[in-house]
Amino acid sequence: MPNTLPRVVIATPYLAEANNGNWRTAHRWQSMLAGRFAAIVQKDWTAESAPGTDLMIALHARRSADLILRFKAAFPERPLVVVLTGTDLYRDLVESAAARQSLAIADALIVLQEDGIRHIPQDQRRKTHVVYQSARPLKPATKPRSKLDCVVVGHLREEKSPQTIFRLMESLPSALPIRLLHIGGGQDSKLAAQAVALAASHRNYQWSGALPHGLTRAAIKRAHLLIHPSIMEGGANVIVEAITAGTPVLASRMSGNIGMLGPEYPGYFPVGDDNALAELLQRCLAEPNFLSRLTSACAARAKLFLPETERETLCHILDNLLAPSQ
Repeated sequence: MPNTLPRVVIATPYLAEANNGNWRTAHRWQSMLAGRFAAIVQKDWTAESAPGTDLMIALHARRSADLILRFKAAFPERPLVVVLTGTDLYRDLVESAAARQSLAIADALIVLQEDGIRHIPQDQRRKTHVVYQSARPLKPATKPRSKLDCVVVGHLREEKSPQTIFRLMESLPSALPIRLLHIGGGQDSKLAAQAVALAASHRNYQWSGALPHGLTRAAIKRAHLLIHPSIMEGGANVIVEAITAGTPVLASRMSGNIGMLGPEYPGYFPVGDDNALAELLQRCLAEPNFLSRLTSACAARAKLFLPETERETLCHILDNLLAPSQ
């Protein structure tokens, strides 16, 4: 019996070896669409490489711009969905005509957190949808009150602002029972060298490099806090993984984080402000009620990040795009 499921290509500029957010989103969506759609993930696309494509989901408006144009030239009547990353929303839509063209020719746009819509051109917002990423809920771990174990997850690159973490650890008194595990590949050699030097000189800081996803998730679950100091972020799945494991978050006050945690979340610090972050950490250590307040605020957002919610929202968008015209 022939496969009659609609054929969907999820195009991403990064595959498994990159171990980054684009790849994890593409891979997760492929799994979620199984049974309703015949979905494949590709780094590149041609009509010959994926014959009979019924719909394309392209991650990254600028990096996938050539591929987006090829798809629409080959199949002008077939639906195209463009998923906007943090660099799209907060840099490329201003600087790149190719990114803006991708939005214009798309049939639907997806942002990964609610504040992202404000950064879409006004005339494109009607076709924009929010799809929160998700993670399987984990039973929260029991954590001792006598110390504060923190984790940062993100490859060492400018957008993730590891310098904020380096300055933080250099300024915190080593006698404080605040320890930090920094997980992420050394994409920037200078930042990696700084991480190595900091780990050698500060006993409370450890850089693990990149870790398998399961070990990363276990580290997030064990931590008292996830710290997320990004300068630019489209909607960090690591925040989802923390919230769904019962670990509260301290995050830089920037659009991508506000769109995940909500505008009134009490655990923000100004972007790049290691002094304000240090004050929040010391408050969490000294005031158990404040840490509990952060935990409760995160728990209130957890329903947004359930796998079934993400799957239903995504499938609804695709079903509507593929529905026959009336």
